[in-house]
Amino acid sequence: MFIKQLYTDCLSEYAYYIESNGEAAVVDPLRDIDDYLELAKERGATIKYILETHFHADFVSGHLDLAAATGATIVYGPGTKTRFKVHVAKDGEVFNLGDVSIQLLHTPGHTLESSCYLLKDASVNEHSIFTGDTLFIGDVGRPDLAQNTDNTMSELAGILYQSIQTKILPLKDEVILYPGHGAGSSCGKNLGNESSSTIGEQKETNYALQPQTREEFVKAVTTGLATPPKYFPLNAQINKEGYESLKTILEKGMEKLSVEAFKQKAKEDNTILLDTRPASSFVDGFVPKAIFIGLEGRFAEWAANVLPFDKTILLITEPGKEQETITRLARVGFEKMGGYLDGSYEAWKNAGESIDLLIDVEADELAMDIAFDDNLVVLDVRKELEFDNGHLKQAMNIPLDELTDPGMLADFDEHHNIYVHCGGGYRSVIACSLLKLQGIHNLRNVSGGWAAINKLSDKFSIDKSEVALS
Repeated sequence: MFIKQLYTDCLSEYAYYIESNGEAAVVDPLRDIDDYLELAKERGATIKYILETHFHADFVSGHLDLAAATGATIVYGPGTKTRFKVHVAKDGEVFNLGDVSIQLLHTPGHTLESSCYLLKDASVNEHSIFTGDTLFIGDVGRPDLAQNTDNTMSELAGILYQSIQTKILPLKDEVILYPGHGAGSSCGKNLGNESSSTIGEQKETNYALQPQTREEFVKAVTTGLATPPKYFPLNAQINKEGYESLKTILEKGMEKLSVEAFKQKAKEDNTILLDTRPASSFVDGFVPKAIFIGLEGRFAEWAANVLPFDKTILLITEPGKEQETITRLARVGFEKMGGYLDGSYEAWKNAGESIDLLIDVEADELAMDIAFDDNLVVLDVRKELEFDNGHLKQAMNIPLDELTDPGMLADFDEHHNIYVHCGGGYRSVIACSLLKLQGIHNLRNVSGGWAAINKLSDKFSIDKSEVALS
């Protein structure tokens, strides 16, 4: 028996390759399927099953492309309805894989079709369980993401309680837990950093697995949930209804565009420019009206949170990063690709085209300017919880994913000198590019963000209660 965990950092997502005696199964594959195909080829195995734990909301699964490439059967839990061919399994159904077996345990609550896969060895001993978003390390899946259901969040949490009581807690303590996500995912609120655990460890440490009534569980699970990302419903719909093959998307996106061709395409309606170079490169100069989302951060997640899905994307990347960029965009549902600027920003600049730039300031410069500039506005683009845990008294808070709403910017006037910061400096550059796109140019990006500001706390007035711009 062979198990390989495959982790994708910018989505905090775990996929799994399970193999026994020449037969393999893949659990929750990403849209780019090459890793799974290469693993099977290297090991001389045939992928027999694609096991989906549920309709994912935070990424587009690779189930359709992987099934087309291998002939493998796509398996979902009870109640699943799709527009493509799948095997809808019964609760408790067993799938033989070489010398081992995998049993589907229906565990609704995160979504109604949510299921876990219990792996048993050749002696039919419980070995490990692949829990998707039902059970995480330190947490359970949030119960407010299910699509097309009349159940309330509290009702789904109650259903999840029953799933935990009847399907998870009876498992042996030594069963290895392999979750669908790690820390940083928006699919839960308290995910641990570890990549695996055991059922026994989680019974001791996971708040959701402690002895408690249904009412206590519902309150614990539903309290403190942040607003889910806006793109989640779209990704869940794509996973349920189907999508264009990644190969086709790459063919469109990998079209080289000269500076002149790029200029002409950029003039077309329903087109946006996306610059994925490092933040340090972007601030020094960029194509006017380009939106920055650097590959070095949680790229796919932020792209899906702030970019429209119905517009054609023209790319400006570091040379050689074009395919990676397109692939990572496709993972969260982007399919409208219009090509990339050949030669990147340097080609644009060398052609004598107009450029734009951002002004970076250090935290100590912000401290000096606050004292003497009556028109200075500090814009904190961190999440509300981050803001409430500590912020500058002078700051107003507009979380990054809300900056695409022009109504949120109504308080800004032309005389304002706007200093933008986030937690560490990545999100603030995205924010500045979005503000520039909406015609706000009197900006300063605070290098190092809140981390740098907090180190100089003696130079600032810091509060823990929200302050709005007057």
